[in-house]
Amino acid sequence: MTTTDPAVSDTPRQVVKPTIGVYRRHLLVCTGSRCNADGAAQALFDSLGEKFKASGLDGGPLRVKRSRVSCFAACKGGPIVCVQPDGTWYYDVTPDNMDRIIDQHLCKGEPVEDLVFHQAGTEA
Repeated sequence: MTTTDPAVSDTPRQVVKPTIGVYRRHLLVCTGSRCNADGAAQALFDSLGEKFKASGLDGGPLRVKRSRVSCFAACKGGPIVCVQPDGTWYYDVTPDNMDRIIDQHLCKGEPVEDLVFHQAGTEA
């Protein structure tokens, strides 16, 4: 696709369509200032690469993509994570609780009910 750069009206630029590898789930981790005041949310995010690798979630049919999010506007009980496309929202995601989420939800498909504070498509 070629578009015209608004800064220089006669200069065409090439827009490259991005690609993303196939994944089963997408884990969103809030690393906003309220959820990350003590650095726990960022440390959690940083630990996920190794945790996913150890659980086989870094490739194959169960691959999980991870992304930092600046704010979910759910600023209590953090760290907060959301599993998509499942629409499952977790609170109090300590390293031990993340291990439970990885094992039970991301690997086996069953939400960790005692950590869920919202499930998309259901009433609160």
